[in-house]
Amino acid sequence: MRIRILGCSGGIGGRHLRTTSMLVDQDILIDAGTGVGDLSIAELVRIDHVFVTHTHLDHIACLPLIADTVGDMRDRPLTVYGTEEILAILRTHVFNWCVWPDFTEIPSPEAPFVRFQQIQAGEAVRLGERSITAVEVNHTVPAVGYVLDSGRASLIFSGDTTVCPGFWASVNDAPNLRYLIVECAFPNREFELATASKHLCPSMLAQELTRLRREVELFITHLKPGQIELTMLEIEDGIGEYRPRMLQNNQVFEL
Repeated sequence: MRIRILGCSGGIGGRHLRTTSMLVDQDILIDAGTGVGDLSIAELVRIDHVFVTHTHLDHIACLPLIADTVGDMRDRPLTVYGTEEILAILRTHVFNWCVWPDFTEIPSPEAPFVRFQQIQAGEAVRLGERSITAVEVNHTVPAVGYVLDSGRASLIFSGDTTVCPGFWASVNDAPNLRYLIVECAFPNREFELATASKHLCPSMLAQELTRLRREVELFITHLKPGQIELTMLEIEDGIGEYRPRMLQNNQVFEL
């Protein structure tokens, strides 16, 4: 399993800042933020599955555009996975003919460009030898994180979350865990904003990491533009013993 980071920023503002998306091998996306826009048409055509952590725009911005751009070039629908609540939001607020056409009905309900597949936290979706499992997180809208497991090693991505004991229970229980990607959106001076928006700041992340019971390689994602350096300095000061590293565009993980 090869995982390439297409975007990991908490915002936009230059060619180096792309919002959240990961390409797994050639056929799976985890979220579909603005980083997807750097893929070629040929690469977009090969994507068969999109697993959505939640429906905030920085995580789904390119999802409607994928269907519109390459739907007629494919011989099967693009399958979009999410919990019942996540899919309901996509149906009601995105693929609703007002914001975007409902590609679950066109070109026909019998042969659409997009199909929704409901999943639940704790349920493993197996695609060949690969396993993708949604896990509990805590955000302002219905949300999940994901465990990506090749059978030899696994990676966990938190998506957007704040304090969440259930997420760390999943981290501690995951088999063959090698990599952990966790958000930390704001510096400590924005503690109240982080709390209200259900994100993490370095002091909150430090407290959450006291729940971690195993060795992992730790990467930080979703840093807000203009505050990246400050937030990473505070992270290094607060949790340096975990050897945290900032996630980078085009970084590749092999599992």
